[in-house]
Amino acid sequence: MTTRLKLFQLVSPALPVGAFSYSEGLETLVQAGVLTGPAALEAWLRAELQRGAVCAEAAALAPLGQALGRCRAGSSQASNTAAAELLDLDGWLLAQREAPELRAQQLQMGGSLLQLLQELGWPLPDALAGALAAPLADSLAWPAAFAWAAECLELGSPEREEAYLYGWVANQLSAAVRLVPLGPTQAQRLQLQLAPLIADRARQLAITDPRSLWSGGVGAGLAQLQHGELYSRLFRS
Repeated sequence: MTTRLKLFQLVSPALPVGAFSYSEGLETLVQAGVLTGPAALEAWLRAELQRGAVCAEAAALAPLGQALGRCRAGSSQASNTAAAELLDLDGWLLAQREAPELRAQQLQMGGSLLQLLQELGWPLPDALAGALAAPLADSLAWPAAFAWAAECLELGSPEREEAYLYGWVANQLSAAVRLVPLGPTQAQRLQLQLAPLIADRARQLAITDPRSLWSGGVGAGLAQLQHGELYSRLFRS
């Protein structure tokens, strides 16, 4: 299977992880009148790709993948050390998401992807699976699970970072079609317009330490926190 086909599978809307059921705060912003059309939505997505929490997650794919590789190939002691490093970064990324419902989303999607990969013949390395089986342990969150999928499919940088950012934008546009006065043709136009920025950010983030980044997505965080309090909701909370 070529790298291109593997990428297609990883970003396919048919990937059974439930991403379609979340808006990540877009529903709040639409109801508040912040996002009223294609221009406002494009500006929002560009700002998130430049300064949002999704950037730290994309930048973390390389170190997460390296730790996963050491978990799989190293000795028992080396594997345990790598597993501890991975869980530390996984927890740090999850803590960057202010809203409880978004943290729940990250864990649900991560768990669904890990279950799919196991059923496809790619269970987590023993050291990591053992650590997650400990009392009070949770599943890996979405970025770490995505990094494991990239390792299993032998995807490198910046392809995996491009796939992560592309998939995030595609899910946001899918939600926007159901929320904003936005037709599917306009959504596809926005995806094309954002492609150069996605590619550029992927190249930058592939060589960036995620812990050196900061998130300017205060508005996104507030929207996510307020989503569960909406009177009516189309998307999961």
